[in-house]
Amino acid sequence: MRAVAVLLVLVYHLNPALLPGGYVGVDVFFVISGFLITSLLYREAGEHGRVSISGFYVRRVRRLLPAATTVLLTTGVVAFFVLPVTRLADTAWQLVASAAYVENLYLARQAVDYLASDTPPGPVQHFWSLSVEEQFYLVWPLLFVAWSLARRRWRAETRTLVVILGSVLVLSLACSVLLTQREPASAYFLPLTRAWELAVGGLLAVGLAHGSLPERWRPLLGWSGLAAVAVSALAYDDGTPFPGWAAALPVLGSAAVIAAEQSDGRLAASRLLGTAPARWIGDLSYSLYLWHWPLIVFALVLTGRDRLGLLEAVAVAALSVLLAWGTRVWVEDPVRDRNLVRGGRSALTVATAGVVTVAAVGGAVYLQVDREGSVSFDPAVHTGPAALGQAPDTELIYPSPVNAEDDVPTLYDDDCQASRTETDPGDPCVYGPEGADTDVAVVGDSHSAQWVPALEKMAAERGWRIFVYTKSSCAFTDTVVKGPEGGPYTACGEWNHAVVDELDELRPELVFTSSSTASGPVEESSPEQERAEMAEGMSRLWEDVAQVSGEIVALRDTPRARKDVVECVATHIDDPSRCERPVEDAFDDADPQEDAARSLDERVHWIDLSDRFCVDGGCPAVIGNVMVYRDAGHITSTYAELLADDLSARIDRSVRL
Repeated sequence: MRAVAVLLVLVYHLNPALLPGGYVGVDVFFVISGFLITSLLYREAGEHGRVSISGFYVRRVRRLLPAATTVLLTTGVVAFFVLPVTRLADTAWQLVASAAYVENLYLARQAVDYLASDTPPGPVQHFWSLSVEEQFYLVWPLLFVAWSLARRRWRAETRTLVVILGSVLVLSLACSVLLTQREPASAYFLPLTRAWELAVGGLLAVGLAHGSLPERWRPLLGWSGLAAVAVSALAYDDGTPFPGWAAALPVLGSAAVIAAEQSDGRLAASRLLGTAPARWIGDLSYSLYLWHWPLIVFALVLTGRDRLGLLEAVAVAALSVLLAWGTRVWVEDPVRDRNLVRGGRSALTVATAGVVTVAAVGGAVYLQVDREGSVSFDPAVHTGPAALGQAPDTELIYPSPVNAEDDVPTLYDDDCQASRTETDPGDPCVYGPEGADTDVAVVGDSHSAQWVPALEKMAAERGWRIFVYTKSSCAFTDTVVKGPEGGPYTACGEWNHAVVDELDELRPELVFTSSSTASGPVEESSPEQERAEMAEGMSRLWEDVAQVSGEIVALRDTPRARKDVVECVATHIDDPSRCERPVEDAFDDADPQEDAARSLDERVHWIDLSDRFCVDGGCPAVIGNVMVYRDAGHITSTYAELLADDLSARIDRSVRL
């Protein structure tokens, strides 16, 4: 079953199209781990009347840390030379998080961080599953310690242990189902949503310790379990809400295979799983899991592709197996066979040394990032749109590619951008003097929020007050839009109508809005129909706003850059023109805001600044020594502020305040 688990994950990572649900291999691992560890703990408690916590962790250190530390150190060194500098800071943090077995918590935080949601995969992010296991095993052995104590003092029976372990399973499953519905991005990585999978294996271990199933049922049970795992690997994909209820199929399937045990029947699944190749892959499964992912990430970077070709995939798979075998022979086996980690003190020393060494490598990687990001802003040099069409000085680009993704409006630090779940605008963030004569409201999604630096500059010059009502991924429309997870984004509609109510109280002289053209209605249709539906929803909402405000300004969405625009500039720092995107690609989505503005005649003023981004048929990534983009869809705060004069002039042509 270890071989099944690791091959599912390996194939999925090499080519998701072959096994779109191959990620369930991790869940198979969880069940196996829960079964094996619980078997050891239950046997120890039964034979000795107690459980040695120190002995448990000594075994964990001896089994896991040598190979894990080897892979982390090697990956950190290779990353320094292979990865673009823009990815080194995140890699450095992930190295440390993985060494400390908190990588899952790091990724869970990153998953719900809107600004980090497009971060490219790191070479050690697969350590999240190992982190889940180790966090689980901070608690699980203590339950056996408590049961052993109760057994000695009050003669507690096995059923007491089953109730305790079963309670963990039920509570964790409930958390898994609820969080997968409410916070699916972070639920995937949290120990609370995964503990029940290990607990299933644990309860199975306790049950089988008291007897096996009848022989006649084992072949059918084994093949049914394998079929359940196979179906989930083939039928699930990245859009399947997971873990939640969906995880029950591979988890129960894995438990069924284990419960079938070794069978004498000629047609038993155990015959297939017990073959020499399956046992050999199973023995290498831990090291193979550790090595395969960093090799895939490095191969993608070196080839410059989003997906590996057949030859590259075969080469990565072969090298993964070779490194796994070498790690097993020269690292894992010597540590185990020579008993190099004997007691608690030596285990603590090995664990501490591993974390410190990996942290040192991570620190060295991070220092490289710090050196690359040392350029300071100079208004005489960093002129932005004023130098559109001129070749930049590549040694003076600001913000540097390594810092571009952090060049965001201050409203994010001020916690002014509403999250995807919020529906009540509450008290908005306000920028500008309190005694201002003109109130300006900013509404829309992050593509509206990105213009706040320019509006802040205008506010300082004109004495405006800026009220911010922006929400992540929420276009300012009455149309039911598709949410980040694919379903209806109901929180967006509630938010937008609540914003209109707030504007009724505020009565601003100017309402400013812009939205991403990537937003679309929840009901998919043709591009023309979707655009018309979005425009109609905008018209309805904007008309409501026009009743309670002065002027409305709608700004055309900014051109979309390459998906890897920041990484591209870092890679081609001597010639950032290679990262330029053709105009027809940058504006491949028509903007429904234009249709909505024209339908409302004089009540909405349509402003188009695309000529300050694109020239001669292309949209550069660097203009006037300034990074234009911080990711594929958002401009840097610096470039937005440098567009303040252009925006001011365009507003003055249309609006009288």
